[in-house]
Amino acid sequence: MDSLVAMQEAGLNRAGRWLVRGVDLAVRPSEIVTLIGPNGSGKSTTLKLAVGIETASEGKVNRRQGARVGYVPQTLSIDWSLPLRVRDFMSLTQRIPDGDAKAALARTGAEELWQRDLKNLSGGEMQRVLMARALARKPELLVLDEPAQGVDIAGEENLYALIKSLRDETGCGVLLVSHDLHMVMAATDHVICLNGHVCCHGAPDVVANNAAYRQLFGSRAGAIAPYRHHHDHVHLPDGRVQHADGTISDHCHPGDGHHHLQAGAHVFPEVAPPPRQRKNDA
Repeated sequence: MDSLVAMQEAGLNRAGRWLVRGVDLAVRPSEIVTLIGPNGSGKSTTLKLAVGIETASEGKVNRRQGARVGYVPQTLSIDWSLPLRVRDFMSLTQRIPDGDAKAALARTGAEELWQRDLKNLSGGEMQRVLMARALARKPELLVLDEPAQGVDIAGEENLYALIKSLRDETGCGVLLVSHDLHMVMAATDHVICLNGHVCCHGAPDVVANNAAYRQLFGSRAGAIAPYRHHHDHVHLPDGRVQHADGTISDHCHPGDGHHHLQAGAHVFPEVAPPPRQRKNDA
């Protein structure tokens, strides 16, 4: 298997509702794949399918056997009443030698947190620890669900530079969800737009503001990070999709999942979250 993870027409149905459907993606060594889309579009669900936390209701998800995976979730459920230091958290589910754990923390700028209680960390500090925990496993596939949340602007730039350097140095594949696409555009090899299904995909091309999008979303639009791609289908008012050959289906990719553009350029705008409050300790 050439890919570290590959999904074919994968979807997850829960209580009769499709959280995401018709997902085709592949992440190969030394490749960064970024998922974008509005809130509730299935980005986190797709990552959970990719790493095996969720099992696909339809389609296929294949992972390279024995490949080491480092995963940084969007949210983490911890009983904060328990005394848990960063040094203990680093080996919570898998024993990591102290030397490797400290080296990973140093790589993310969090080495001074070694003896700190997890419950006393700021949002940015927690993100750096989570990233270090994933790196300490020396992953071949690094899966990151909004890794920059809680991190200030300077921290974001450093984080994405770190992701790129790790890819360059180790040859790991990266599957990434981000609202800050303008930060990772230069390093991203492939962009997949989700809105309950794969609306479109392609290599990033142009980052610009979109006046029509700002008019649609008003003050919630925030910073916009579109990329230019070709589109071979039209979304109908009833939610179905009409393809270039005139056929109509429930989602964008009814057949092999790869409808490359035959007409027109389209700019998809991605919403960045509202400006975060800058923190000195993030």
